Order: sequence, then structure tokens, then C-alpha cells
Amino acid sequence: MKEVKAIIQPHRLPKIRSALRNIKNFPGMTVTKVDGCGHHVAKPAQGVREELTDYSPKVRIEMVLTDDLLEGILQILVEVGHTGQPGDGIVWVTPVERMIRLSEKITVADC
Repeated sequence: MKEVKAIIQPHRLPKIRSALRNIKNFPGMTVTKVDGCGHHVAKPAQGVREELTDYSPKVRIEMVLTDDLLEGILQILVEVGHTGQPGDGIVWVTPVERMIRLSEKITVADC
């Protein structure tokens, strides 16, 4: 099992969601509105107002999935999330030791 997290541009979410829903056994996802700033070099802030507005709106997607779904989901996130502009976002994967579906009280994975 893997946990996939992605920070993307908000306007890319509808296309990503649509593409992910076409995957057989898509496990679902959690979406959160967040603010962030990237690694690109910004001009130095002149005051508090500029410092606080250096962040831009983003969307964070989180999902836990089986290993067999990983590559297809990563491909969608990267291809559909990419615009070629600074601030497109980032995707990362971490191992999941165990997951329990609360509605079923069933351990889905023991890795």
C-alpha cells in the first residue's frame, strides 16, 4: 500500500478528478484547500503585507491505494497536473504500513 499526496493548481482539480474516476477500483481521495509558496526565487518582501501575500492558493490531494494502482494514478497526476508554469505543484509517495476501513472494520493491508 502507498499514500500519494499532491499539491496542485486549483484549476487542474476537475480534470484530475475526472481522469482518476475512470480508473477501475479507484479508492477515492481527500481534497484540501491550502496556500503555499514554491522553491522559485521571489523578490524580497518590502513589508508585512507583501510577506503575507507571497503564498498562492493550491489544492492538496491525498489518497491511500494498492501498489497496483500506483503507476496509473501517478501518471494522471503528473500529466494532467502539469501546465509548464512555475508553481505547478509536487507529487510524492510514501509507504503505508497498515490501513483499516472504518466502515468495514477490515484491515486492508498489512505490509
